Amino acid sequence: MKGVIFDMDGTMVDNMMTHHRAWQRKLAALGLELSLEEVREKIHGINTEILERLFGSRFTPEERARISNEKEAEYRRIFRGELHLVDGLPEFLEALAAAGIPMAIGTAAPPENVDFVLDELNIRHYFRGVFHAGSVSRGKPDPEIFEKAAGSMGLPARDCLVFEDSPTGAEAALRAGSPAIILTTTHHEAEFREFPNVKKFIPDFSSLTPGHLHTL
Repeated sequence: MKGVIFDMDGTMVDNMMTHHRAWQRKLAALGLELSLEEVREKIHGINTEILERLFGSRFTPEERARISNEKEAEYRRIFRGELHLVDGLPEFLEALAAAGIPMAIGTAAPPENVDFVLDELNIRHYFRGVFHAGSVSRGKPDPEIFEKAAGSMGLPARDCLVFEDSPTGAEAALRAGSPAIILTTTHHEAEFREFPNVKKFIPDFSSLTPGHLHTL
């Protein structure tokens, strides 16, 4: 593999339960009561697409954008005191940089949340390209975001290893032609059986070195 693409939520930061709690509160305020398990199963992708999928035409595009912003502000308020990279990732990023392996980010998170993580943790300098919900016309599982992330490194997606945590992200990587390593922060290994591009499951980055990329 010549380059590495990271998803963010659940992959670089273990924040998905915080997102689930923020979604649960916002959806309840809109009259839709879901358990945390139902939120985990149903809520994935770009926020405005999620709201359209759940509520159809009940909200205008402007209202969906407002609701999305309110939910993300709640997420950042909850998570600020808990923000840190997944174990082993600081060392892995530094090792990749030292080895001259380019990196990019391809996440469904809105730009405000991406800035929140990159700037609060001071890691923006590691990445050739940063792509988020506002960077694409089609969210995951469409491969557009991984293709753009690969392009920012001057590479085809098939030459990039993708780190992900969700079946939706694994499917996007598959459709981009990219192998994937899955962080088991959010989903169980059994949920990825239909994705032959998944090469490995890891709980965190503590066991990885750049040399592992050449064995996939």
